Amino acid sequence: MTPLITRKWELPPTTAVLMAIVSIQGGAALAKSLFPAVGPGGTSALRIGFAALILLAMWRPRLSRYSRGDLATTALFGAALGLMNLCFYASIERIPLGLAVTLEFVGPLGVAVFASRRKLDYLWAVLAGAGILLISPLAPGSAIDPLGVGLALLAGGFWAAYILVGARLGRAFSGGQGLALGMLVAALIALPFGVAEAGGSLLAPHILVLGLGVALLSSALPYSLEMTALRRLPSRTFSILMSLEPAVAAMMGFVLLHEALSGRQLLAMVLVIAASVGASLSASSKKLPPPEGGGS
Repeated sequence: MTPLITRKWELPPTTAVLMAIVSIQGGAALAKSLFPAVGPGGTSALRIGFAALILLAMWRPRLSRYSRGDLATTALFGAALGLMNLCFYASIERIPLGLAVTLEFVGPLGVAVFASRRKLDYLWAVLAGAGILLISPLAPGSAIDPLGVGLALLAGGFWAAYILVGARLGRAFSGGQGLALGMLVAALIALPFGVAEAGGSLLAPHILVLGLGVALLSSALPYSLEMTALRRLPSRTFSILMSLEPAVAAMMGFVLLHEALSGRQLLAMVLVIAASVGASLSASSKKLPPPEGGGS
């Protein structure tokens, strides 16, 4: 694969990760602007469909090279990826982007925490749980949409499955071939939802252009930036930087979507970020799977 960022113009790894985070959350904000035209289902179909076409063109995977077991792993990976995106976009239709990303982060955080046997690591689960309670619709004075919260948490669950199955996928496939095939499966899952929600509106030229923009910002560009950074950045540092995603999402939501968060919601975000950083430190020291970026 020829990366979008060539070695001659390679960015400092920390800068590349931060740019990837901004790109992902900027893509999510752009996606939300498409909801009035095609809904979250249509937007998911456009994002995943274009991302699949881009990755297939880059990697050109051949099915004949892989066993049925490998292809079954790809199907599971793609299903987790497709459902994660559908649930996440449905959630940000109902709740602010920053809150949805904060809640979604519970998935990868849970993978890191519950793979551990150290008592200290359960502190991170307690911190994250406190953050969720602050956001919860059951909290006193909360006006947050309960369905939006539930969908964001469900997206986090699919993100956890994506990480666990993705580890198997990485061992079975070379380069990004498994990711390309998984994205194709995800596109096939998302497409019926998109057609049912948006119909022929998906084919409007301006919608296709915006959908391609969402795919580039949310998938192709950040993936290239992250791969560039990972070649030179320790996994612990990478995971800690990716833990900033909820904060960046809140900033993008405020600047681009005019979504302001309350003091309680900001405190909840800080607690989840702190838990994610703590879990990242434990994960890297004990060879556990760290919370990864790219969920939203």
